Amino acid sequence: MHTGSLDRLLPSISTSLSPRKRTTSQCKSEPPLLRTSKRTIYTAGRPPWYNEHGTQSKEAFVIGLCGGSASGKTTVARKIIEALDVPWVVLLSMDSFYKVLTAEQQLLAANNDYNFDHPDAFDFSLLVHTLRKLKQGKSVKIPVYDFNTHGRQKEWKTVYGASVIIFEGIMSFADKELLKLLDMKIFVDTDSDIRLVRRLRRDITERGRDIEGVIKQYNKFVKPAFEQYIEPTMRLADIVVPRGGGNMVAIDLIVQHVHSQLEEVRSTDMAALASAHQAQPLPQTLSVLESTPQVRGMHTIIRNKETSRDEFIFYSKRLMRLLIERARSFLPSQVHIVQTPQGEDYEGRTFHGKRITGVSILRAGETMEPALRAVCKDVRIGKILIQTNQDTGEPELHYLRLPKDISEDHVILMDCTVSTGAAAMMAIRVLLDHDAQEDKILLVSLLMAEMGVHSVAYAFPQVKIITTAVDKKVNDLFHIIPGIGETLNPSFTSSA
Repeated sequence: MHTGSLDRLLPSISTSLSPRKRTTSQCKSEPPLLRTSKRTIYTAGRPPWYNEHGTQSKEAFVIGLCGGSASGKTTVARKIIEALDVPWVVLLSMDSFYKVLTAEQQLLAANNDYNFDHPDAFDFSLLVHTLRKLKQGKSVKIPVYDFNTHGRQKEWKTVYGASVIIFEGIMSFADKELLKLLDMKIFVDTDSDIRLVRRLRRDITERGRDIEGVIKQYNKFVKPAFEQYIEPTMRLADIVVPRGGGNMVAIDLIVQHVHSQLEEVRSTDMAALASAHQAQPLPQTLSVLESTPQVRGMHTIIRNKETSRDEFIFYSKRLMRLLIERARSFLPSQVHIVQTPQGEDYEGRTFHGKRITGVSILRAGETMEPALRAVCKDVRIGKILIQTNQDTGEPELHYLRLPKDISEDHVILMDCTVSTGAAAMMAIRVLLDHDAQEDKILLVSLLMAEMGVHSVAYAFPQVKIITTAVDKKVNDLFHIIPGIGETLNPSFTSSA
């Protein structure tokens, strides 16, 4: 959404959220970032685009990196990510999928007598299930393995799919079902002496091992496992990278191929959204505020380019209050009998549900929060920052903070204007990923374009859509026509 004068409703002090600095995949924790000289790369985030059906346009491109222990797989992965220069990448390490050890195995591990370099040490069932879901663009929970205790931590990390998934591990090519999920297979081939030195340095400094234990484990398990299970899978690789991360020629070839695959995905989807469902009647899930003289008069004021800042804010807030009241009327209620001060019974109604949660699509949706709080007492508020990439026209998720457990909540999703519907669709997908129920989501917007209404309603037929007005057209810049205030401040961009 290109907000223009809607930015007037926001405080002049800059928001504490930094859209290009971080993205959040859990309420409590942030996923890792990778900062290069060109951009910040989010190693967890939504796929950047959905088609007119609300589904991911194409499965993510998965790169499998295999190689011996300490061969430089992670370094190669980082070099590929930096050279790709795409904002959304998932890094998935096989180390996260070690099996939980029994008490007996724990004792063996403490004495460096447990074989972590054998295929049986990995939970391939969970790994294949997780990678398949990531490839489909769904959110997954990743176990966090603690190399000091040889066990999984209590808290698992939530990660979303992305444009590119890089999966690395010593047994990346050891399972037939896993191989089917890999679009490109890369083997990192590094001299065994170099790998031993790296492993010594890593296990002593990062994992608290002693030098004798590391060497014992290497000779007893690591070296034999490489020769028996890992090195033979080199023949399955599409590309072998000698010397690891220092081989920029090989990395450039890999990046060129991945770029060509991504370009095939991107070009057709915006056109599909633009043309989908044209000339169709507006959906039954849409509710438009009755165009009374009062409502029409307020629209006249906020659409007028000559309107002053104070008037724009005042009448926009009035409309937002009416809009939220209208949305509130669609929430379930039940009969509730109370006694009046005169001692008489009054048959009224009360909200019939667990909770109401508001979620604003930043920044413009944030301006609707005061109206929501005024209408819904003690409402919980979440925030999603989705911005349109000016180079590609694609919506991108940059920040997410949702209240805990929204699975039973009625969610009021707020954005001031909806043009193509792309950002709203992405936001709804994120809510569904966090177990919100589609039939309990209400999308409220001050102004919508027909294109956005159709796209959201077709993709999510159970979502209720409430707005004060629907305009027919969207221009080449995806501004609603005639719209409200889009041309007044073109430098400020929010969602689409």
